[in-house]
Amino acid sequence: MKKYYLDNIRWVTVVLVVIYHVLYMYNGEDILGGLGKITALDVQYYDIFLYAVYPWFMLLLFLISGICSRYYLDNHTAKEFAKSRTRKLLIPSTIGLFVFQFIQGYVSMSISDAFDSMQEVPGVIKYFIMALSGTGVLWYIQLLWLFSMVLLLVRKIEKDRLCELGGKANIIAILLMTVVIWGAAQIFNTPVVVVYRFGYYGVAYMLGYFVFSHDEVIETLKKYFVLMFVLAAGVGISFCAVYFGKNYADAPINKSVLFAGFGWLMSMAILSGASKYADKQNAFTAWMSKNNFGLYVFHYLGISTVALLLGKPGNLPATMVYTISLIAGFVVAYALNAVISRIPFFRWAVLGIKKERKNDVS
Repeated sequence: MKKYYLDNIRWVTVVLVVIYHVLYMYNGEDILGGLGKITALDVQYYDIFLYAVYPWFMLLLFLISGICSRYYLDNHTAKEFAKSRTRKLLIPSTIGLFVFQFIQGYVSMSISDAFDSMQEVPGVIKYFIMALSGTGVLWYIQLLWLFSMVLLLVRKIEKDRLCELGGKANIIAILLMTVVIWGAAQIFNTPVVVVYRFGYYGVAYMLGYFVFSHDEVIETLKKYFVLMFVLAAGVGISFCAVYFGKNYADAPINKSVLFAGFGWLMSMAILSGASKYADKQNAFTAWMSKNNFGLYVFHYLGISTVALLLGKPGNLPATMVYTISLIAGFVVAYALNAVISRIPFFRWAVLGIKKERKNDVS
C-alpha cells in the first residue's frame, strides 16, 4: 500500500531546503558559501531558521531514502536497484555536472569573484573547475548513491538478520538511537566541504532501511508523537539558544550532543507526526511529489543567480532581493524541470530520466 506520508515528508522538506538556501545565501553569521549579509542589521535574528532546520532536514531525507530503498528492494532485484540508483543519482551528479551544472559553477564562482584570480587559466581547465563547482546541492544524491551501493553489500552479509532485529525496536531503543547518531556524527567527516558526512547521514540511511521500514516500528512511533515533539522542541530550542551566531555547519558544533540530539529527535517527531496525520494525497501534494526531484536539483541556480545579478550590486532593498530570490528558487526550478525533462539526452544526464515510452516520461 502506498505510504503517502513519506512523499509528503520529502516534498515539504525540500521546500524547507529552498527557504533555507535563501536565508543561507545572505546569512549574517559569516557561514561561508553564499553572498553574505546584505542588510544593515547588526543581528539578523531571522537567521535562527538556519539553526532550527540544519541539524535534521537532510538527516531526515536520508532516513526516508533508507525506508524507500527497503520498499523498492522488496519488489526488485539488487541488480535492478543498482541500475536504477545509478541512473537516478550517479549520472546527474557526475555527467550532469558537465552537461548542465557547470552553469551553477559559473554563477557560484562569480559570486565569490573566483575568476579574478584565474585570468591566466586555460578555458578548458576553467570549464572543468566550473563543472566540479557546480556540484552544489548534488552532494546529497552523490552520498545517497554511495550509501545505496554499500547497502547492497551489507544485505549480502547480514542475510536479513538486521532487518528482523530492527523490526523489534521499541520506544526505548528509538530514543537510545540518539546516542548512535551522535557517535556517527564524530566519524567520516570530510574537512573543508563539511556537507560530506558519511557517518552521520550514512547511519540515518541504514536505520531507515533496517528499522523504520517496519510498519510495527512506525506504529510505535505514532503512539509517542507528543513525546517526540516535546523532546525535539526542547533540545532544538536549547541548540538554537546556545549556538546562534556561531558556525553551526562545522566542527565542533556539528559534532555536539545538542546537534545530533536535535537532528534525531526532530526526525523522529516528523516521521511520527506525518505517519499519523499526513498519510494522504490530493492533487496538489501529488504534483509536488512528482516535481520534487527537479525542485531540489535546480532551485539553487535561481537563488544564486538573483544573488549575483541583484544582491551583489546592492542596488535593491534587501527585502526585495530576499523575495525575488525565494520566488526564483521555485520558478526557475520548476521551469527548468519542465523543459529539461522533455529534452532527449539532457533528461537522462541531468535528471536521470529514462527515455520516453508510449508518450510517458518514466
